[in-house]
Amino acid sequence: MSGHSKWSTIKRKKGALDAKRGKVFSKLAKEITVAARLGGGDPLMNPRLRTVLLAARAENMPKDNVERAIKKGTGEIEGVNYEEQRYECYGPSGVGIIVDTLTDNKNRTVSEVRHTVSKHGGSMAEANAVMWNFSSKGRITVDKAGLTDDEIFEKASEAGAEDVDMEGDMYEIITELGDLHAVAAALEAMKITPKEAKPTLIPKTTIEVEGKALSAMLKIIETLEDNDDIQDVYTNIEFSEEALEAVMAD
Repeated sequence: MSGHSKWSTIKRKKGALDAKRGKVFSKLAKEITVAARLGGGDPLMNPRLRTVLLAARAENMPKDNVERAIKKGTGEIEGVNYEEQRYECYGPSGVGIIVDTLTDNKNRTVSEVRHTVSKHGGSMAEANAVMWNFSSKGRITVDKAGLTDDEIFEKASEAGAEDVDMEGDMYEIITELGDLHAVAAALEAMKITPKEAKPTLIPKTTIEVEGKALSAMLKIIETLEDNDDIQDVYTNIEFSEEALEAVMAD
């Protein structure tokens, strides 16, 4: 099984734990604030805001939290000014890591990213040293309940999607980046409600790891995703079910 698909499943399971600690709401609030600041507070006129609101709805984020985050972005109430920053890193075995952040203190965030990666045998990389191996795409996740593989593939194709990954506990619909919002809207018109619709990075080539390297990579990813300043982590890691089970058993 590819690392991309398998890790997406692991992240969703971990996300349920984060929600209990308020981390998911915190990260969604930041993204809502930035989206509203850049494109306005009307989701009908702001595709980025519209798609993050899908995720907020799927996570049952309280309406008051959503409205407060939007108002912070539009300047109706005072809020922190978050900046977007991307870092590129190398993990064990040369695995590429891209870290997208929203932070009010870039010095703090880069220091924490560097510490996490270096602690587990990785290093920071120059700009585009890792990014060249990734393609910018749109990713839409859909609950499998009530749908068959044939049905989702047919409907996703009709909506204009590129591909559907049917592994894992959710359907992952891949689109051209510029088609993300149109495909999500087309699926909603077909009564298929996306759980999440957002830009993503998909590796062109992957590196298969196991044993200590896999264990170290999982620790890096988990620690980074547990950081409130970090919105997304992308890698070109590949691992088998057997390799994952062996690491988890240690």
